[in-house]
Parts: sequence; C-alpha cells; structure tokens
Amino acid sequence: MSDADEKPAMQNPEKDPEDWTTGDEPMTGPQRSYLQTLSREAKEEFDDSLTKAEASKKIEELQAKTGRGQNT
Repeated sequence: MSDADEKPAMQNPEKDPEDWTTGDEPMTGPQRSYLQTLSREAKEEFDDSLTKAEASKKIEELQAKTGRGQNT
C-alpha cells in the first residue's frame, strides 16, 4: 500500500444520530423524499413525524430491507 492509499482512521468518523446536536429537528426534505421512496418499496407506512435522527435510522433500516444503498 502506498502513502497515497493510506487514510487516517478518523478522517470521516460517523456519528450516531442520537448524538447529533440537530437530531431532534424535523427531517430534511431529502430525507423525507428518500424515506417515501424506501417506504413504498418496502411496503411500509411512511411516518411524516420523524426527526432527523429517527429518519436517518429508518433510512438505514429500510435500505437493509430493500437492498438499496448497499455497496456492490
């Protein structure tokens, strides 16, 4: 592995949505749109009242259920 291929371990750390300072705000427009699509594909009811943090977790859950967002 060359020096150019090495990346610092903490270059882009992923923060738990529960720890987001804005996690209790309403979900964003892009989250809403993607969740509507994922919910439809997963044949699940779309919950319009989710917070940013809850929406992020639901997106991960539905991506796993539908197979979307997986690296191929």
